[in-house]
Amino acid sequence: MRRNLQEGHRLRPIDLARGYGLSTQAVRNYEAAGILPEAGRTSHGYRTYTPLHASALNAFLALVTGHGHQMATSIMQAVNRDATEDALRLIDESHAQLLDDRRTLQAVEAALRDLEPVPPERGDTFVGPLSRRLGIRPATLRKWERAGLVQPRRDPRTGYRVYTAADVRDALLAHQLRRGGYLLEQIAPLIAQVRCAGGVAPLESMLRDWRARLSARGHAMLAGAAALDAYLACRTEAGQMRAQSSPAGRPVVRPSSG
Repeated sequence: MRRNLQEGHRLRPIDLARGYGLSTQAVRNYEAAGILPEAGRTSHGYRTYTPLHASALNAFLALVTGHGHQMATSIMQAVNRDATEDALRLIDESHAQLLDDRRTLQAVEAALRDLEPVPPERGDTFVGPLSRRLGIRPATLRKWERAGLVQPRRDPRTGYRVYTAADVRDALLAHQLRRGGYLLEQIAPLIAQVRCAGGVAPLESMLRDWRARLSARGHAMLAGAAALDAYLACRTEAGQMRAQSSPAGRPVVRPSSG
């Protein structure tokens, strides 16, 4: 890459596109979005790219895998407008989100481990006994119901809420996660998964998959960081070459006054 940059090696759009299994239109779109630096033009107006553009495209595609398309786009846009600190901040935010996701998974796993199975023969219960068991107010259980965390049925004669063993299980899980500081909208999807699976045990494979996805994302972020670092080095080298070759970069020789 260093030798090519120094020699001013030029790439056609098709050359750059084929190297990454993309269409030339995709490459043009990436340039228009600020993901790639602006292309040079021939005397006939055709785009020409350099290994610097190839490095940018390689960095972007590597970042997409770990950070997602939108975040990778924002990172590359920041780098290409020479706002490296902004790009690093975005990367930090993405890593913080991954850490938060890991903590959420750990909390879910801990909550599921702590759940005590409620045998059906224990029968149904009502809002008062269940709220006392959890140490919360009945109004909190009703709020959880509105959020979809529990789905008690109504007694047709009295209209009272009736919580089955499955409802109690859902309430216990919600209580564990709320104590961990998680919001109702974060808890609701998990409760839905537990409910659809018919219990906690079938969720083990889902948790394994979740853990594997987080690990893959972490590894992808490492690869993206390496590719971005290589692109930053290429930009620095290209900038130095421009400075050396431009008139402003040449030493000024003033005529002797003598």
